[in-house]
Amino acid sequence: MKIRVIDFETTGLPPEASVCEIGWYDVIDGDVDESSKGEMFVNPRREMSIEARAVHHIRDAELIDAPAIDYGFRALMAGAPDAFVAHNAAFEREFFAGGSIPWVCTLKVGRRLWPDAPSHSNQVLRYFLGLELEDAQAMPPHRAAPDAFTTAHILVRALQSASLTDMIAWTNSPSLLPRVNFGKHRGKKWTEVPRDYLEWIVKQQDMDGDVRFTAKSALGR
Repeated sequence: MKIRVIDFETTGLPPEASVCEIGWYDVIDGDVDESSKGEMFVNPRREMSIEARAVHHIRDAELIDAPAIDYGFRALMAGAPDAFVAHNAAFEREFFAGGSIPWVCTLKVGRRLWPDAPSHSNQVLRYFLGLELEDAQAMPPHRAAPDAFTTAHILVRALQSASLTDMIAWTNSPSLLPRVNFGKHRGKKWTEVPRDYLEWIVKQQDMDGDVRFTAKSALGR
């Protein structure tokens, strides 16, 4: 089984932004295939926002002679991977649908498998899980290939506790939040929230979908 873990750097936030760097690694039969590394600049055909450059430090001048974005997307499809994976996959999917290939979001997976992590960014999970990664591949953060490398190792750890099928299902559902992030119960585990408060959340149709989903799940438990 070949699972392709991807990461994009962009000129800003969608819908106005475009991809400027693509990175990927394959996880094959539960292990990261370091020889599968792919990384490339692509020409976004628009100017880099100051905020984006402050994150990844990619300059417009580095992108002038880069290939078109579609060239990079075709490279991602090469070899017919069984699934695509990204950390906060909803962001990557704003730019690249991946055809009919299913997706896994390691942010959603991390929230389910490791609810006690202090947060669920890929770098926090890297250290929370005790992943010993070589700086040559994992640094610097906020560049496409290093972030894909880190996410690939998070996926490998996740596969020790959950099936790919389960992770795809979790990705296609709202996110199960580990702690309350608002109101008088902020910071509490959802299992510590009074039942009447959970019932009130579920009834609020304008409430964030992830919050309502988590409250329903807590009621079920």
